[in-house]
Amino acid sequence: MLASNILYRVKGTAVERFEKDLDSLAVKLCKGEDNQVTNKIISLKDRLISLHRSNLVKINHSVMELVCAKYLVLAGYDVDLERVLDSLSCDIYALKGLGRLIIEVETGFVPPEHALEPSTYIQARVASKITRYSGYAEKFGLAVPPHYAMQIHPTLIKPPRDRHEEDIKEIKALCDLYYSHPPVSFDEIKNARIHTVYILDIENGTVKETEPATYIEKTQTIFV
Repeated sequence: MLASNILYRVKGTAVERFEKDLDSLAVKLCKGEDNQVTNKIISLKDRLISLHRSNLVKINHSVMELVCAKYLVLAGYDVDLERVLDSLSCDIYALKGLGRLIIEVETGFVPPEHALEPSTYIQARVASKITRYSGYAEKFGLAVPPHYAMQIHPTLIKPPRDRHEEDIKEIKALCDLYYSHPPVSFDEIKNARIHTVYILDIENGTVKETEPATYIEKTQTIFV
């Protein structure tokens, strides 16, 4: 009984901390904004809290989603978080006019079971996200914190007509190492696109948007 009580208190504390942190961020993001923007941010914050109570989201992901969501709301998008698409759940789903935008948040986290191959694992995860999600919207983007240099396979920023078969096979082999249920298809990789990268400064609640080619150019020297 004692162990159960301790576990309950620990879980309760974790939930309270999540909600406190998200409330604090929402207050910062709402400062100086009109009622329409404020109400949307609060609504998205409440959705994340509800999902966290069901153990479906984590704090690192959630704060990034909320910061990016505000940026999109100010740009005129109707934003939803953790939208279900067939068997997938995307982090950010945004609609403006007839155009759909999907954004996946990348924190750079590596599970302990992949501690000996972190670079390969993250490259596969990024490639898999671009491949699996970009077909559901007219535009696809990745959101990252400024302290994480994300690796994007150069082939995925090329137009589909300029992709070589050997490069597509390389990406498929990479994805299949960790994401084979179901595996990504040759055609999915051939047609996948990433249109933008969002760099999220959580502490200041700001977003910088950049072209994928520019992002790769700025970060690739780190990996050479």
